[in-house]
Amino acid sequence: MRRLAGFPMDRGVLNWSMALAAVLICSSTLLAQNSGNSGAAKAKAAATPAGAAKASGPMQKTAWGEPDISGMWEPKMPASAREYAGYSFISHKDAVALMTPWGKQQYESTKPSWGPLAVEDSTDPVNPTTGKEVGCAPTGVPRIWVHPFPTKIVQTPGVVYFLYEFNHFVREIYTNQGREHAKDEDPWWMGHSVGWWEGNTLVIDTVDFSDQTWIDRAGLPHSDKLHVIERITRPTHEKLRVDITVDDPKAYTKTWSGFRELEFEPDWHITEMICEDNITFNNLKNQGKEQ
Repeated sequence: MRRLAGFPMDRGVLNWSMALAAVLICSSTLLAQNSGNSGAAKAKAAATPAGAAKASGPMQKTAWGEPDISGMWEPKMPASAREYAGYSFISHKDAVALMTPWGKQQYESTKPSWGPLAVEDSTDPVNPTTGKEVGCAPTGVPRIWVHPFPTKIVQTPGVVYFLYEFNHFVREIYTNQGREHAKDEDPWWMGHSVGWWEGNTLVIDTVDFSDQTWIDRAGLPHSDKLHVIERITRPTHEKLRVDITVDDPKAYTKTWSGFRELEFEPDWHITEMICEDNITFNNLKNQGKEQ
């Protein structure tokens, strides 16, 4: 059982080591390749969000017959999402309109460094800019998709690994262990996830979140009742789309959806990215190079 911690570094190193081991274990498979949902999740996961990508043409399969979404993927949003592409999945004008009084109160009390409420002295738990907070807290889900760093997806029979370059976070999604979440879990920074395939779409259902994260980089709030559904498709060989549905009755009056798009980068590799403290980020910000 995983418990919350003040800093993510030890867990990040452990998870990264586990992920590297998984990559080594499945390397021969990848070489060959290259030559019952619980509760509300049952109804919501079955519905595809409006505008969700649909695969066209034959989908490449893994050696064991699953849709192939593996590889290195760089965030690359379309021009139509320019308003919020750097910090969210949705226009904040649309999200604020859906907030409960509690959600709006939480939102207005945030001090992000991005988006409509951006301030110079941000207290973002991931990237604070005051120079006083260390930051480096885990991003949570779905925020991890918003940071402008690539993601490597590794597939093995029954498991999909997401290796995020940002702070080397790792998610291990089992697709062969049913759709029920573990009972009486402590809250997780990245939530507790179960996954399954619906045709060519990987569906990831995540609950049991800590309430210490934001939904995006610009302060969209959530409670510990947050329920996130990700639907990951590969509409073309070069493009990956992640459709995200957010359900949190304490923070929002209804469910809402957003998306991220990524581009295939077969020649890229995960590089070192270490969140040592906030000094590095502040130095980059002062040079206009922050990410």
